[in-house]
Amino acid sequence: MRSCKGNGVLLLTAAGLFAAIGFLTAPRAHPGEVIWVEGEAAKTQDVTRHPWWYDKVKKDELSGGDFISNFSKDKLGLVTYEVSAPAEHDYEFWVRANPLGKLSYALDAGDWVLIDSSKAVDSRNIAEDEKPDLRFIAWIKVGALKLSPGAHTLKFKMDSDINNHGMLDCFVLSEGPFTPRGKLKPGEKAAPAASAYAGSATEDGRWAFTPPKDEFSPDALLDLRGMNEKFAGESGFIRCSKDGSGFVLGNGKPVRFWAVGDGAERPSPHGSADLDQHARFLAKRGINMTRTGINIFSLKNLADINTNERELLWRHVAAMKKEGIYTIFVPIWIGASNLNPKLGFLDDGGNHDCGLLFYDKKLQEAYKGWMKQLMTEKNPYTGIPLAQDPALAIIQLQNEDSLLWYSGLSEKGAARKELRRQFGEFLVKKYATLDKAKEAWGGAEVGRDQDTPDDFANGEAALAGAWELTQRRGGDGFQKRLNDQYEFLCRTMYDFHKSMADYLKNELGCKQLINAGNWRTADNVMLLDGERWAQSANDVMAINRYNSPVHQGKLAGWAICKGDKFTNDSALLNPRTIPVTLKQVEGYPMLITEGLWVPPLGCQSEGPFLVSAYQSLNGVAGYFWNGTNDQAWTEWGLNSANGYVPDTQAKWLCATPMLMGQWPAAALLYRMGYVKRGEPAVSEQRKLEDIFSRGMPIIAEDEGYDPNRDTGLIARESNVKDGVDPLAYLVGPVLTKYGGDPAKSKVADLPKYIDKSKKIVKSNTNELELDYGNGLCKLNAPKAQGATGYLKQAGKITLGDMTIESANEYATVLAVALDDKPLNASANVLIQVGTSERTTGWTTRPVQIKDHNKNFNGEEIISTGKGPWQIVNADITITLNNPNLHTACVLDANGMKVKEIELPASGEEKSFKFPPDALYVVLK
Repeated sequence: MRSCKGNGVLLLTAAGLFAAIGFLTAPRAHPGEVIWVEGEAAKTQDVTRHPWWYDKVKKDELSGGDFISNFSKDKLGLVTYEVSAPAEHDYEFWVRANPLGKLSYALDAGDWVLIDSSKAVDSRNIAEDEKPDLRFIAWIKVGALKLSPGAHTLKFKMDSDINNHGMLDCFVLSEGPFTPRGKLKPGEKAAPAASAYAGSATEDGRWAFTPPKDEFSPDALLDLRGMNEKFAGESGFIRCSKDGSGFVLGNGKPVRFWAVGDGAERPSPHGSADLDQHARFLAKRGINMTRTGINIFSLKNLADINTNERELLWRHVAAMKKEGIYTIFVPIWIGASNLNPKLGFLDDGGNHDCGLLFYDKKLQEAYKGWMKQLMTEKNPYTGIPLAQDPALAIIQLQNEDSLLWYSGLSEKGAARKELRRQFGEFLVKKYATLDKAKEAWGGAEVGRDQDTPDDFANGEAALAGAWELTQRRGGDGFQKRLNDQYEFLCRTMYDFHKSMADYLKNELGCKQLINAGNWRTADNVMLLDGERWAQSANDVMAINRYNSPVHQGKLAGWAICKGDKFTNDSALLNPRTIPVTLKQVEGYPMLITEGLWVPPLGCQSEGPFLVSAYQSLNGVAGYFWNGTNDQAWTEWGLNSANGYVPDTQAKWLCATPMLMGQWPAAALLYRMGYVKRGEPAVSEQRKLEDIFSRGMPIIAEDEGYDPNRDTGLIARESNVKDGVDPLAYLVGPVLTKYGGDPAKSKVADLPKYIDKSKKIVKSNTNELELDYGNGLCKLNAPKAQGATGYLKQAGKITLGDMTIESANEYATVLAVALDDKPLNASANVLIQVGTSERTTGWTTRPVQIKDHNKNFNGEEIISTGKGPWQIVNADITITLNNPNLHTACVLDANGMKVKEIELPASGEEKSFKFPPDALYVVLK
């Protein structure tokens, strides 16, 4: 190792560095030499410092403990360095600088080159007061820099638009690939800390979750990447299974998707992600499908697309493909599109264009043009167009829109007039004339508070509001009119879905599966089957469904703020809120394309357990955990998407220890089929005429809850008077068939599985039992066993090959075989434990919350805290009946072995105390 400290240059070789700092084991070598230069060691500097604000930073986050900066309204900053290249080489050039400013460099006598900071990585807020202002530092890859042997001069210029601000911590010239790790030099390890996770600032009874960067070492004892194909689409396009209940790979092998709603291709509050690293990170934790959304249109011309959005999709598909991860994408969310009717489509009178795509012919033609440009032009990152790329598995035509939702019938102006005209056309086809239609209705008219009167002279029929479709009032004639309107709306959506699928497949040559959309209706009892029938024009069904607590606050739709009020009850106490309790259509795979156990709910570790177990039981084909925009873990939830608000934490995120940290065992369980699919608990058949007359189904599906759309704080339950017990969803699959014979509907002997007096429901596979009176779910399958909920009050939990004794009031324990063998014979068992997480400094107080004339015991947020996450210590003893197990390896969050702990034996039973500060233990 050679050092030239006088000019701030440190020249490192991998072997020399490792020897110098005394590593006892040989890490993966960093190829070639690295020139590391500290920013504060400039040969010359002409900068203006700002010591009372801009320079007030956490210097322990900086390389060498210092940096150089400039902050001046009138004067840019200039710094100069001397470097010496040992040989001629194209060096990989990185800077650690402020990603929010403008930084340029010049080599020797060359021209100034502006550094592109849009793809900065490892971004950190270094503000001393932790306010998310301008004081960030990040690594930025500048590119290749060719140096001849000998001395060179590197100059940097700081001339940002805001006060010429800039920071430079250090820069690196590397002969080989360089991986940023904060202030750490290649091969350097972080200082040891109290826990296996390099935790710090640990609160009483909790441990700080600050895992090291995942280097994807082949020595990891927990890495699910091998479950994925070598690359997505290795054997061809994803197809529906023969019975239509699920998916198969191109080679016909069945596949289940453990999925995430992902936006890491976009900059996040923590910096832009390295998508290749991000994809590898997801695959390691069990992900084999992502969903990403773009708004493909241009706001300047209706025929143009947003090429920047297309670029994001191209990059996303290419990165995921390399790690065996398929993609589903949605090209438009029209409700949040901000499309301007001046571009040429129908003016809806300010309704955010909801419902418009179903019937505005000009907008539909524009949509086709957008999709042609998107799907048929070559993706430069893969070399083939998306239409021909099997890594793109499913096209979702649009996000969250329906003519059966309230906003879908609240349009005005030209859009309303056109929909009335199309309704008139429908009625003429059905009744021959509009007058005969009105005669069939007994002269019934729509109230003036909902629409202007019928205008038969111009072929227009008035439309009732969506709420009327959910009611039985106004007499038989008015009800018949509503039935005709309902059928018209359903067929309008069906025709759009079919025409777009035909266009994509037959004209553009797209080989992907098609999903219509994922929204719900104004009333799931009376309208949901019509919505699902309209989706049956395509290959795949979908819905968005979250488990969300009561959350009251001015920004509750997107943020968690000081002063907010919320409840913190487990879904186990109200099992109808478990999102995978869905009514599925026979012959169509069902996806939940957005879902989450939504913060500020603290009972989150149950989520992956329940989703994995019950979607296995019910046959739901995929659940997409919504909300990761970061390369790896979300550090603590800083939310800047809607502007900075003091004392605010992000709400829609899943890359946290109690959600993503609980994926590995849950993903393995689900993807390997360790929990059996049940026999149908309900098989309903419905005639189309019964659906269109808004007849009552024998069982309905609860609505779920969306704080951005729903009034009140809690979801409504969809009750069918004298219908099938909705707990049937926890017994086995609930299926419906359209166009069938209602006399052939079947309902299992549900009292055999549902004990209302004890508040216990069992699956018909005898592998799942949910005690919704005490908040406890037990899983007892040959290859996977565990429990989630309020474990302490349950006492000793005895399963087939496992017992759990918990001093934690609330926790989740899941044991799965890593070698596809029964737990009592496996030689490689993963034990995964989750408790609950909060930010550092999170503080609440008890409070009463009122909603829907009900009182709830809740909490008021005094402080939203800050990073890192603090996890409640595990206090759990686990016993496993397996004579093949002899060692217990504690793993870190990256699946790396940290240490071994004792595994005492008593006959064939092995018992151990789970470490308080860990998520995973592997028994071998």
